[in-house]
Amino acid sequence: MRNIALERKIKQMLQQEIRGLYAITPEMSETVNLVTMTQQALTGGARLIQYRNKTADHFLQLKQAYLLANLCRKFNALFIVNDYLDLAIQIDANGVHLGCGDITIAEARQKLGPGKIIGASAYNRIESAIEAEQQGADYIAFGAFFTSTTKPDAATTSVDLLYEAKQRLRIPIVVIGGITPNNALELVHLGAAAVAVSSALFGAPDIRSTADKFSKLFKRADD
Repeated sequence: MRNIALERKIKQMLQQEIRGLYAITPEMSETVNLVTMTQQALTGGARLIQYRNKTADHFLQLKQAYLLANLCRKFNALFIVNDYLDLAIQIDANGVHLGCGDITIAEARQKLGPGKIIGASAYNRIESAIEAEQQGADYIAFGAFFTSTTKPDAATTSVDLLYEAKQRLRIPIVVIGGITPNNALELVHLGAAAVAVSSALFGAPDIRSTADKFSKLFKRADD
């Protein structure tokens, strides 16, 4: 028998943890380098790590995700798997992030249970975000806000949408797309709970220092 009150409490606790630098790993076959780079991001203050690798075979995905999940546990950071629900379940990740064309939020929730995070991409569509929230998503990702080297063809999103989303959504908002330490502060001030970054972080000469710069933006916003 479901305990709705308990599930609601768990959801609220999980959503409170979605804040700060949300690092999205680059697609790499060199597992040792990937783990080292991710550790640098965590040392610099990353609070969430998303494992994203759509080109690796299942064996490599499993190996990398397992190592990164254990690393995140040591840093008390959340570990999210992009798209691959079965992989997230197999390595006991904190949750999964779903994009357009993936399985439904309801299907993911049924398999994951109430104690896991489900994030959803809404791109630049507020109605998609509202629908995802109604279906049980724990956070919504909007973007790209700026030109992205990871996804150069991504649809653009305006800061006006972020302002509207903050008024209409009750769950955390994650912003993504071309975000750097120089342009992220405005988005944080407008209500972004987390900034999702890939190339600006993992492509930086000093990953730890760059992660620290992103993390300090949230402290500045709180002051």
